Amino acid sequence: MLVRTDPFRELDRWTRQLLGDSQPGTWSRPVGMPLDAYSTDDEFIVAFDLPGVTPESIEVDIERNVLTVKAERRPLDLGNNAQMQASERPLGVFSRQLILSDVLDSEQVQAGYDNGVLVLRIPVLEKAKPRKVSVAVNSGSQSAIDA
Repeated sequence: MLVRTDPFRELDRWTRQLLGDSQPGTWSRPVGMPLDAYSTDDEFIVAFDLPGVTPESIEVDIERNVLTVKAERRPLDLGNNAQMQASERPLGVFSRQLILSDVLDSEQVQAGYDNGVLVLRIPVLEKAKPRKVSVAVNSGSQSAIDA
């Protein structure tokens, strides 16, 4: 139900870690975001980790079967007297693209954001759900077989 679209994202992340590049992402060069994806008989669920991101900065777009999630984490407003002592949390733009299967109903996506986790619920189309098919037996009676 899911296809990863960027095989070089992990290589890029490892290279940035090795070279100590902590440059935040930009809209032209976004940083990836971790996700969990799982399915039930009725829906496909994707959960993205976006701690510290305001709901207003989250964009979820679907064009054809490509789901794009973008979000931005801005620096904290520390005020006039404060000085940053340590800054290890990544800032900037985060982005992820997923190619959705044709068995998913991309018109009925539901999105929720709670405790720094964006959860997308995408229903499975009725025609793609498991069903029973009746099989006629030579004697004329029918019995159900799992499809």
